[in-house]
Amino acid sequence: MPTFAAVDIGSNSVRLKIARLTKHRLTEIHEDREVTRLGESVYRSGFLSPEAISDTVKVLRRFHRAVQNVGVDVVRVVATSALRDARNSQAFMEWVRSVTGWKVEIISGLEEARLIHLGLISSLRVNVSPLLMVDLGGGSCELTISGEGHIRSTISLPLGAVRLTNEFLHHEPPRKAELRQMRGFIAREIGRTADRIRRARPKVVIATSGTAESLAAVCHGLYKTKGARAATVSKTQMQRIAKLLARLPLEERRSLSGVGPRRAEIVVAGAAVYSELLERCQLTGFRASPLGLRDGLLAQMAAEYDRSTRSGKQIESERWDSIRAAVEHYRVDMEHALQVRNSAMHLFSALKSVHSLPPEYAEWLSAAAMLYEVGDYVNRNGRHRHSYYIISHSEILGYTPEQRRIIAAIARYLGKSRPSAGDGPVKVLPSADQDCVPKASLLLRLARALNLSRSGAIRAVQVRVRDGAVRLALLPRPRSSVDLELWAAEKEKGYFREVFGRELSVAAA
Repeated sequence: MPTFAAVDIGSNSVRLKIARLTKHRLTEIHEDREVTRLGESVYRSGFLSPEAISDTVKVLRRFHRAVQNVGVDVVRVVATSALRDARNSQAFMEWVRSVTGWKVEIISGLEEARLIHLGLISSLRVNVSPLLMVDLGGGSCELTISGEGHIRSTISLPLGAVRLTNEFLHHEPPRKAELRQMRGFIAREIGRTADRIRRARPKVVIATSGTAESLAAVCHGLYKTKGARAATVSKTQMQRIAKLLARLPLEERRSLSGVGPRRAEIVVAGAAVYSELLERCQLTGFRASPLGLRDGLLAQMAAEYDRSTRSGKQIESERWDSIRAAVEHYRVDMEHALQVRNSAMHLFSALKSVHSLPPEYAEWLSAAAMLYEVGDYVNRNGRHRHSYYIISHSEILGYTPEQRRIIAAIARYLGKSRPSAGDGPVKVLPSADQDCVPKASLLLRLARALNLSRSGAIRAVQVRVRDGAVRLALLPRPRSSVDLELWAAEKEKGYFREVFGRELSVAAA
């Protein structure tokens, strides 16, 4: 029963959630949260303040002790908007690593949206489609349109409650001019994407984060909603709540049920965003959910351990959708990409005793086979370098940055260059992957060689491993020539011997 921990370092608060995987399902065993306002100074000066860094590191030390006490197997620590924008984020990450040993991963707004979507879809039974998910954090607002469990569109807007409060609201209660300026900025940002959301016609809006929960609690207190509707806020209710909160002094906002002392400082801005979003996108209201980014992180870790989980199937779908979208965007020949992928998967399976790669490398090799030609979109000259850059930097959903770098490195070495420990794409990888990438890359080179003519000339490839040697027998289709494929595969014999210490022979059957 593996145990996972997810740490979410947000612009407003830091959250920890620990869960154990039992019978293909996650069971929560510990949760903790504290407001540290890490992003507060970032939106004024561009830097994390020493005080916010110190407060956040103290909380992370507490989280670290909890993780050790529980005996967690895997920890993933991510940071969002504040560290994306801060000029001194590296200093913060190094401090965290020295204190806890944790490596902080700064994720993009789109990856943040994907993980929130994964956490909700993996945990909720939502039978309606399409669905709009809204996560209003301290630094940004992530909008995700989902249909039948698939992400259709993701949007990240600079409309975090802490960011807006620091930028526009300088008095208590806020002055009318400040509110007008803030609402104008919110309207401009939401206006850029309102048409896309209206066209999607979402039937349900689910809002995550502490601000949404606080607004639902205020709504419940004012309108005495019961049952499931206690977490639901209509457009009309939201407009009234936004006006009310803007008029109330800070102390009165703090006294409202569900708001609390720290949330009261930023809830006016958060309410304004939700009010404008519902109005401009013609939405009837939203339902607040306690789920969020940390739940998506846990679902991702569980899926990587056990693909039979609900989140495992979801991630496979996300990855495939994203790869197909990249293939289409970069104008790669889909039929050829699928042929190379099939050949690579066949070689991976038939040569397991030779390459001894970890099972997850089948996934990385499959993705590299689909994407290795994306560099042609930039320029045929240097296309392998271009492919590496595109794969490692693109938002191919479902993969961590490290996994994208592995996939990119596998796809990088299909020309004259060979992967070596001192080469840039290889030396940034963990040592274990530095040993694995040359093997996976060679399998991809062979798969490409077996489809070099792009004519589908080979009907099947028989692989035999005997007496320390590997033999590939190419079975041609009727009236087809495999001369080009034989020539290309023969060229890999020397490199095959270098990487695997085996002799390779290739012949037409």
